[in-house]
Amino acid sequence: MRKTLTVLAAVLLAAPAFAAPLKLQPASPQPSSLSPGLAVKYAEASVRKLSDAARVVGSAKPGKPLAGLDYWDTKEGEETLTAGRAMAVVAVIEGYVRFDAPGVYNIDFLSNDGLRMTIGGQQVALHDGVHGCTESKAVQADVPQAGWYKLEGLYFQRKGTACLHMRAGMGAPDWMPNAAFGH
Repeated sequence: MRKTLTVLAAVLLAAPAFAAPLKLQPASPQPSSLSPGLAVKYAEASVRKLSDAARVVGSAKPGKPLAGLDYWDTKEGEETLTAGRAMAVVAVIEGYVRFDAPGVYNIDFLSNDGLRMTIGGQQVALHDGVHGCTESKAVQADVPQAGWYKLEGLYFQRKGTACLHMRAGMGAPDWMPNAAFGH
């Protein structure tokens, strides 16, 4: 019996702690007239960390809006997002994302390189450093009502290829359509 309790205690202590879903706050007031896509500002800097990217956002200039967050892995030398160049890109992304139904969503992102993203006042992605097009850690987010939620991001691409995607779903995350974004 004692051995069984010891094993059970070890299993319980080793089990991951399940955090409550992040509670997203809908935009208030809800925007009534948005342009499609997301606003973006660009700075040119070859950085390796989000903290370095944050230091250059003051020099960022408005760029062509993003269609959404569905930018597939490029080939080396192809344009990063809408920056007009392939490398040394720091992007400040702002706008809204629309969730069509309330519920608990699983949200993740793919990025190459660094990404910090907040939605509805909660950090939903932190994928720092230089890396290939890989997934961020998925988070659960409680969407209390259908509607628009403020989205803010900081992204950087150092060199090589680039990608940026958002996935969300009440089950497995699925690609977010461009129509779900506005600014």
